[in-house]
Amino acid sequence: ASAEMLAVAERRARDAAVPGTFTRGDAHGLAYPDRSFDAVVCLRVLMHTPDWRASLRELCRVSNGRVVFDYPSLRSAAALQAISRRLAHMVMPSVEAYRVFSPGAVARALRAEGFSVRGEHRQFVLPIALHKRVNSEAWTRRIEGTMERTGLMRVFGSPVTVVAERCAS
Repeated sequence: ASAEMLAVAERRARDAAVPGTFTRGDAHGLAYPDRSFDAVVCLRVLMHTPDWRASLRELCRVSNGRVVFDYPSLRSAAALQAISRRLAHMVMPSVEAYRVFSPGAVARALRAEGFSVRGEHRQFVLPIALHKRVNSEAWTRRIEGTMERTGLMRVFGSPVTVVAERCAS
């Protein structure tokens, strides 16, 4: 829906010599027929949509087989940040609030559309803002690698990138 973000995506694709067509639209009602695409990718969007279930339903509707999307996990530092941003939004409307998701709610919404989770990738345990502040790729790799080896990533990692596939019918 954002013309500014669409322009950023177009510029990045052009700079990387990646061909593509970019169309402005609303994730709650995509202007494509059912099963129009082999795969649909939606990153950093569902957390901001007014009705994430309707948006996910649309992604599944236009996908013939696979949907890839991400969400901030309810069991992560992102949950604390989401609460603080909701409170800040009440005082300063320019602060964008967002929601976090439970894996169970995501799986149920996918099942309702005839999809199932085939894979997940969790990115960070510590807040992304902390990694940005430290500004050291080596430190991030070391600390998040430790979190992965101790099993904390599997429980508290966020954002969660999901690969979902249409179930055989």
